[in-house]
Amino acid sequence: MSLFRVFFIFFLWTASAVAQTAPAVALYYGHAIPLKEFRVFDIVVVEPGHGHDPQRQAPGDSQLFAYVSVAEVQPTRPYFRDIPEPWKLARNGDWNSVVIDQTPADWPAFFADRVVGPLWEKGYRGFFLDTLDSYRLAQQFDEAAQQAGLIRVIETLHARYPGIKLILNRGFEIIPRVRDKVFMVAAESLFQGWNAGARRYEQVKAADREWLLGQLKTIRERDRLPILAIDYVAPHDRRLTRDTARRIRELGFIPWVTDAQLDSIGIGTIEVQPRRVLVMVDSREAASLNYANAHRYLQMPLNHLGYVVDYADVRQALPSAIYGDRYAGIASWFSGSIADPFSRPYARWLQQRIEQQLPVAVIGNFGFLPERSVAQRLALQLSTAATPRQLSITRQHAMLGFETPPLPSRGDPPVFQAALGTSEPLIELRDQANNPYLGGAIMPWGGFILDPFALVEVPNTEQARWVVDPFAFLQRALRLPEIPIPDVTTENGRRLFFSHIDGDGFPSLAELPGSPPAAEVLLREILEKYRTPTTVSVIEAEVAPHGLHPQLSPRLEAIARQMFRLPHVEIASHTYAHPFVWDPDLWAGKAGETKNKNIAEGNYHLDVPGYRFDLTREIVGSTDYIRSRLAPPDKPVRILLWSGDTAPGAAALRIAEQAGLLNMNGGDTAITRDNPSLTAVGAHGIEKAGFLQVYAPITNENIYTNLWRGPYYGYERVIESFEMTESPRRLKPVDIYYHAYSASKRAGLNAVHKAFAWTRTQALHPVFASDYIRKVRDFHDLALARDNDGWRIRGDGELRTFRLPAGLPRLADARGVAGFTAGREGRYLHLTGGAAWFASEKTARPDTPRLVDANARLDDWQRSDRSLSFRLKGYVPLEFSLAGLQHCTVSADGQPLTATRQTRQDEAVIQHYRHAHAAAQIQIRCLGR
Repeated sequence: MSLFRVFFIFFLWTASAVAQTAPAVALYYGHAIPLKEFRVFDIVVVEPGHGHDPQRQAPGDSQLFAYVSVAEVQPTRPYFRDIPEPWKLARNGDWNSVVIDQTPADWPAFFADRVVGPLWEKGYRGFFLDTLDSYRLAQQFDEAAQQAGLIRVIETLHARYPGIKLILNRGFEIIPRVRDKVFMVAAESLFQGWNAGARRYEQVKAADREWLLGQLKTIRERDRLPILAIDYVAPHDRRLTRDTARRIRELGFIPWVTDAQLDSIGIGTIEVQPRRVLVMVDSREAASLNYANAHRYLQMPLNHLGYVVDYADVRQALPSAIYGDRYAGIASWFSGSIADPFSRPYARWLQQRIEQQLPVAVIGNFGFLPERSVAQRLALQLSTAATPRQLSITRQHAMLGFETPPLPSRGDPPVFQAALGTSEPLIELRDQANNPYLGGAIMPWGGFILDPFALVEVPNTEQARWVVDPFAFLQRALRLPEIPIPDVTTENGRRLFFSHIDGDGFPSLAELPGSPPAAEVLLREILEKYRTPTTVSVIEAEVAPHGLHPQLSPRLEAIARQMFRLPHVEIASHTYAHPFVWDPDLWAGKAGETKNKNIAEGNYHLDVPGYRFDLTREIVGSTDYIRSRLAPPDKPVRILLWSGDTAPGAAALRIAEQAGLLNMNGGDTAITRDNPSLTAVGAHGIEKAGFLQVYAPITNENIYTNLWRGPYYGYERVIESFEMTESPRRLKPVDIYYHAYSASKRAGLNAVHKAFAWTRTQALHPVFASDYIRKVRDFHDLALARDNDGWRIRGDGELRTFRLPAGLPRLADARGVAGFTAGREGRYLHLTGGAAWFASEKTARPDTPRLVDANARLDDWQRSDRSLSFRLKGYVPLEFSLAGLQHCTVSADGQPLTATRQTRQDEAVIQHYRHAHAAAQIQIRCLGR
């Protein structure tokens, strides 16, 4: 990456003149945090031994600089044994390294060839040169000779590797002689430092700080080089980290304040907004994580608020490096006490996290009965009253009674009597003897809501209802700030819409004249009629000549080929033998714990003669079959649609990922007027061992038709699900998701027709299922940071919508922002790609042209003082609207375009346009600007 590009990226994102002098820099020498979480920084210095690949960095992501130690080498480095003994000058016991003499004539070439050379070949073009002053650890040394050797090293690097960028850590005395070869100068411990000998963090002494400050100011003023000041603060102390970064920035230096091991996300010129919440679960409460209450009920609200959920099992090793750099907080959901020997370690672990000021939200049960000392540290007073005969509510917060009113349980009263100190009770009760009880509260450390005041199950059903408002509770308990919220439901202001079909029933004979295969009816009545993006899958064992229906196979394969040739159809696999259970080991000895008939009877997949269940055969083998026999040569198989219980384990997800397949299904969102609860709305997906399963936005007709037992028109109720996931909150895209067997019955077909007819009454944005899956993946990977008075965003460019709960984007100096439109929970912000910067304002300028909405993807966005140009590319004829068009003309592909109608939104006049084609170059020219 060129020096120009580095500065160009930086200028693209900054909004203040002070910050525009240098890029945002981070140093990360660990390996546990994915580099994508650092992608908002322009430069990230990494430990190259951890396997990073600078050539695989996505466009717009950080440029990776390699950390290299010049004057010290640790014995673990591969080149250490080739260093001649006479070159070893001293030892650094604090870091277990050997100090290298800089004076040997062959040392510069050795360093260039053996240390930097292999890294250059891997694609590194920037290097952070450390330990330049370490020769001073030797008992005897020639200062001038050592410095001359360092200069030769730098000169050799520039001669061998044209365009190399060097950040020097200290080496102040040699800077004037190499200033033209240096990209940046760094120094450690300006305000806060790490005492390696004493193993503690310390405030830098005033005299030491003044001396270092003098050196850095001299270099900045004399040599005109940017200064990177690296300070060290305990990773849990975000307040001190933030304050130290501010003090450094106010001096005009680039700050990086992090932990002593450089193993966390510190704070620099920008501060990454933590978007992860750690959710604690007890694996004994559910056979699979997919069925745990925390996942079924808690993750969706967290996803909707913009947060990614990680899970930790209290029965496994408890995670230690949980800090506010990555995590917004911790949540737990237990149905009762955790069994010994796990409860006490968990109680201690939770106290430590609270002491480290990480917000905690407890739902259901703490998982342990707090001892009196623990309760006091939690600022809670334990109840000493006997089991009450009756309980009555004396005080109830507004966030309770969300879907059903709270009802106290005499048999399981709250264990707490009251909260001590500053707190906000959520529900207070008293018994017949006037003894007080506390069922929930917002506390200085977070908040809790105990059973039965969080959620209740509806008797004699499989339904549940929220008692507490989960959005309000999580925001208050976890102290979640107001942030731009990445949104997977929407693009360019319009709700996403797609359809996908599981291949079950492809060979079923339809109850129609001539008894054609259901697949043939599906092709004729649905796919050839509705020319909107649809993902179609087949089950290999149902269609292939070596499967269950060899006599029908020629006809079925021909139908599949016809489907897959349609331009609005993308191809997916629904596996080889349709596993009913993806992880049978989870259910070993637990068949009685589930209502799943297949598990109870031991039926794990279609009964294919001679077949034994094999994950690779199901996933990779089925896609290979489709590619080789059914798909057009130029059309890939993009997706694996999970079958059966749709609960694959990490092994299955890994195989799909390594095969280059996207994946989807599961989630079971089936909210209807008969079950009008957010408990029936699933999350975006679920991560297992770092691999993501994406859930279908809305469930399929199998649920609406009582497992295809009737009524067969039941799928028409999916319209209720569409409407109830749009209002009062847009929670899901529209997904017409069904099986091929729906085409075997006229009632099933009619229900699908009704669903498509409903979509034609809505302003939607058609996409393929693969587009949606990539948005959910981008939701998990994108990074968001506070940057001066605005926000910096970097992602893969798949997710292009952020919700702004309050305020309006300041378009005058925004970058990567096309416009916005009003929504039910604020404004939808439209991005032009994967990177953006914007600040907020209270009112928008009415004369700034902006995109209000569109049913197509935006590309090639170019704005100038008097014109605006962009390309829209979709799957159906274009519809879009614009604001701020006073004295402007609009054209599409060079032809004048006239608005079809005009409306108002807030104070803005909105012009609405249509175009006959699915893609066009839009040009806006304005006069008098």
